[in-house]
Amino acid sequence: MSQPLFEGIFAALTTPFAGEEISLAAFSKNLAWYNNTPLDGYVILGSTGEAILLDDNESLQLVEEAVKVTAGQKKIIVGTARESTRLTIEFTNKIAQFPVAAVLVRTPSYYKQQLTPAALKEHYLRLADASRKPIILYNIPQNTGISLDLETLFQLAEHPNIVGIKDSSGNLNFLVKARPHLPADFSFLLGAGGLMYSGLTLGAAGGILAMAAVIPDLCCQLFQLTRENNHSEASRLQLQLAPLNSFLTQEYGLPGIKYALDQLGLYGGPTRLPLLPLSPEGRAKISQALQELGLLS
Repeated sequence: MSQPLFEGIFAALTTPFAGEEISLAAFSKNLAWYNNTPLDGYVILGSTGEAILLDDNESLQLVEEAVKVTAGQKKIIVGTARESTRLTIEFTNKIAQFPVAAVLVRTPSYYKQQLTPAALKEHYLRLADASRKPIILYNIPQNTGISLDLETLFQLAEHPNIVGIKDSSGNLNFLVKARPHLPADFSFLLGAGGLMYSGLTLGAAGGILAMAAVIPDLCCQLFQLTRENNHSEASRLQLQLAPLNSFLTQEYGLPGIKYALDQLGLYGGPTRLPLLPLSPEGRAKISQALQELGLLS
């Protein structure tokens, strides 16, 4: 029986900044640490990587560094979305010069009223025909205001170069309705860390998680426990991770994720404006959540 092409836990990595510039040195140091974790791979230039705030040159430098430091130890997925189909194709095929496993492409979103299911289908099919890398669709309606509908997903999944979806909608019903109608080798990856245990039991292949950039070992443990049908331990761990995940992904977002990395001895550093630094209240809550998980001495 065919297996999903992408399964397991992928960390959505941050982009380190030193002042207003990207810090390849800090990025490289973080990656060297991640290489020693059980993660199945990384996403570079995703939402957690502040990709929308980077220019193409910075983006290419980060991918080149990731490929060099990872040296084939993990699968690398790269976010390549642009607002136009043409620019998305162009940037995707710039990334294709690197030995990355796939590209992750969020829905365009600016001209919302015109981005009908027919428009999204045309966008992704043209990209899939032209791309020299496999494509993972990216559904993140809380950021884009655009949601892929089930019928469009089913039609896109028939294309041989569209191999999966990252669904960050937080709606498990989408997974429940979609999974029985998707090809066996199509990877349904969750983007909501709070739903990992439930989603895995319902047929998700894994997750692309911001939380996995902060606590990769625990996220991988959750995946493994669920796959081993150790449901009591898996559900207990999911509940233990819930407060930290909520702070990182819902309440405080990127400034919170970067602060958590700093607390754990990795490089988080500042976010890029217009994202503001984390509040003192946020720092206290995240530090306490890390301490409750036994991660701070």
